[in-house]
Amino acid sequence: MLIKIRRSWEMPERMATPEELVFDRRRVLKSAGALALAGALANCGPASNTQTASPGGETAPAEPEAPPTTVSLYPAKRNAAYTLDRAITPEEIVTSYCNYYEFGSEKDDPSRYAGMLPIRPWEISFEGMVEEPKKIDMDDLIKAMPIEERLYRHRCVEAWSFAAPWSGFPMKALIDFARPTSSAKYVVMKSFMNPSIAFAQKEFWVPWPYTEGLTVEEATHDLAFMVTGAYGKPLKKQNGAPIRLAAPWKYGFKSTKGIQRFIFTDQRPATYWMALGPTEYGFWANVNPEIAHPRWSQASEELLGTGTRVPTLLYNGYGEEVADLYAGLPTSERQFM
Repeated sequence: MLIKIRRSWEMPERMATPEELVFDRRRVLKSAGALALAGALANCGPASNTQTASPGGETAPAEPEAPPTTVSLYPAKRNAAYTLDRAITPEEIVTSYCNYYEFGSEKDDPSRYAGMLPIRPWEISFEGMVEEPKKIDMDDLIKAMPIEERLYRHRCVEAWSFAAPWSGFPMKALIDFARPTSSAKYVVMKSFMNPSIAFAQKEFWVPWPYTEGLTVEEATHDLAFMVTGAYGKPLKKQNGAPIRLAAPWKYGFKSTKGIQRFIFTDQRPATYWMALGPTEYGFWANVNPEIAHPRWSQASEELLGTGTRVPTLLYNGYGEEVADLYAGLPTSERQFM
């Protein structure tokens, strides 16, 4: 007799979230006085290196930059330990539908404007509670790391998702390179500051640069991944080049883009979305279908490119791997609010 063992990502069908309950975060940005940046912001999509006009009408010339010296590392060998239960989302969707608030609040803005961002040279710094503060060129860092490809789910807090082949290296390798002291409890990631290109950063009431953080235990978990490429090529600018985080068990706003600074500390950081919406976004941001956002349900999600909704999985389907990280926390500490 054949006995089927249900895998961790296979769950009974749930009631689909009514579409009218799922409100885009753009409405928060456009309606809240303190968040009035929405009119000046722009988001992600296929980037070019040609002259592009910002929403304000001015034209910013693309600056010439040194060609990457890491192209030969892609496509990277796929790590067979990281597989998916769903089809990979087409590249053109992942590169044209995303959030990158430095470049705007509409989903196609980053593809229009992020191409102007110069990413070479790009310096990475390691600061705070480390044995020795240091800086390194991004390409030199990539060459020193074990580059591989992993298939990951990505779940946005706005209740949409995709599946992508990310290339990069385990965040644990980056932590080992940084050599934090035993007193460090958190790693804080700060993105670039370039208001002349990322025009939304001119808004003084917004807590730029984009800041996110993980505990050291989260950052050294096998799933935490530093992304430098996608779809067999170097990462596109609108998706966070030259380096971004992928923490697939958390909502997407934790996976910050365009990182330049890694700061080790014993104090839990106040992150970008926590500062903008303290009653809606918290530090942990673990995917949980049972805990609704204050303005919409998280019970289901739309698979980009399919037009269908599926039940959301606890920890985005990675519960078997990461649940132990939060075993000692009270329930209120595990949710994203």
